[in-house]
Amino acid sequence: MKFGLYAINYGTCADPDSLVRVAQHAEAAGLASLWAGEHIVLPSPQPPDYAIAPEIPFLDAVVALALAAANTTSITVGTGILELPLHQPVLLAKQLASVDQIARGRLVVGVGVGYLALEFAALGVPLDERATRTDEHLEAMRALWTMDAPEYHGQHVDFAGVDAHPRPVQPAVPIVVGGHTAAAYRRAVARGDGWYGFAMTPEIAAASVDGLRKAADEVDRPTALGDLELTITPRGRLTAESAAGFAELGVDRLVIIPNPKDDDVRPSIDGALAAIAG
Repeated sequence: MKFGLYAINYGTCADPDSLVRVAQHAEAAGLASLWAGEHIVLPSPQPPDYAIAPEIPFLDAVVALALAAANTTSITVGTGILELPLHQPVLLAKQLASVDQIARGRLVVGVGVGYLALEFAALGVPLDERATRTDEHLEAMRALWTMDAPEYHGQHVDFAGVDAHPRPVQPAVPIVVGGHTAAAYRRAVARGDGWYGFAMTPEIAAASVDGLRKAADEVDRPTALGDLELTITPRGRLTAESAAGFAELGVDRLVIIPNPKDDDVRPSIDGALAAIAG
């Protein structure tokens, strides 16, 4: 099982110098990946049932990964996750291809449908179109990355007679699909190289693994995608016991999340690795 670090772009790590220090420390410590979350805007004032304050600094995920990639050499950089229907997919495909170039082929793209109604309204995207937009945006981006003469014709995205270079370094940029619903499980099985679950205990993760198995019985998985990789950000402090529980479920990657308000999150990286080692 591989280990990664979440929240490389917000809280303390929204400071560019801190981001670089943490990214380089994570790489030197042996972590395999860095992940940037996304909210473009947040509800303000903060609703009582919502965990993220609108004042928290939140660097753009793509910009943050470009900075992390430029200052590391081997660690994977990933979006965990982009709210895909809120993006213009032709532009996003260009931005992500550019990050993969900077990273020399170390990019993983995590995507989801999003959920904040106020955020969708602020960006002028109908919330009830988020599923269809997500599917089309994925197909359109892959067309731009892989087709000799890219074209795509859908309800929300339509283009032909265009091209964009440089392409990503990777022949197929890995796509990880986030979400804890039956629809998300089906999308991951049918369209993703992997699935991402956030804030999970081994018990909660077990239910999602069952959901993914059921989805595999309902939708076809392209042979070219291979086995579905499982990525999880654990809920609470990671211990050797909880890490073993995730491993028993077949989880491939655990992405630890530090307290984004800590003045320096590097000690939490070392602490998590020590806890895992027992």
